[in-house]
Amino acid sequence: MNVLVTGASGFVGKAVVAELIARGHTVTAGSRSGRDVGGARGVKLDVTDPGSVQRAVGQADPQVVVHLVGIIAEKGDQTFARVHVEGTRHVLAATPRGARYVHMSALGARPDSSSGYSSSKAQAEALVRDSGLNWTIFQPSLIFGPGDDFFGRVLRELVSTAPIVPQIGDGRFPFRPVSVQDVAQAFAAAAGSDLGSGHTYALTGPQEFTFRELLELELGALGKKKPIVPVPLALMDLAVPLMQILPNPPITRHQYAMLKEGNTAPNEPARTLFDLPMRRLPDDLPGLLSKKN
Repeated sequence: MNVLVTGASGFVGKAVVAELIARGHTVTAGSRSGRDVGGARGVKLDVTDPGSVQRAVGQADPQVVVHLVGIIAEKGDQTFARVHVEGTRHVLAATPRGARYVHMSALGARPDSSSGYSSSKAQAEALVRDSGLNWTIFQPSLIFGPGDDFFGRVLRELVSTAPIVPQIGDGRFPFRPVSVQDVAQAFAAAAGSDLGSGHTYALTGPQEFTFRELLELELGALGKKKPIVPVPLALMDLAVPLMQILPNPPITRHQYAMLKEGNTAPNEPARTLFDLPMRRLPDDLPGLLSKKN
């Protein structure tokens, strides 16, 4: 099948492109740079520009559109509303009516979330469900793999930037990280068939961790010995907004809201329906953090 992947040059995009090619699909890699990705022909695609999306779809002539574009932090005019909501609206409008559409959302997406990231993901989901297309939505938890954002950047910065490691509240917020390879397999399986059509699936790994346990894992992986100090939520509620004046704050207010909510769900029925191995967080976490995808 001809498959157009948006956000193909990103962390998840590269893995999805590789899995689709391995399954024999002809892949067009859409990205703002327009570069080729892992053997897939590149086309310029900026989801915030409806004309750019229409041109990319015209070049790809897709039977399947896999929409992966997303941002974890807002910067300039790249806002959650513009990228997640309006970007999805543009991709849906350009997708041929007979095409399959597979959408990347996020676990915890809901309209009333205090995180702009999560609420915008929920708005995008609503657009997909109302599109009239043959759609499937995936909601991954924290995604791990070489070059990931959470273990490779967010947690790394939290444990590296101060002599102590700040623990948000009691540190009991639960998480079930999922492998980027499992995510890629789920998207490729849905793209190649009508599996899961008209349904939304959580993608989570087989292990559940508290936030404190993740901090301990990160410290061990980086070979650091620092005390983990609980910071009351009331104090964090005051500190996080102040951090936003920094050019690159260690944690954004949207990430903070997501961390407080936790990020967990059972991995059924996605595991069975899409035949996913659901890989465990590797014992070689130090090796994982030293690699780039």
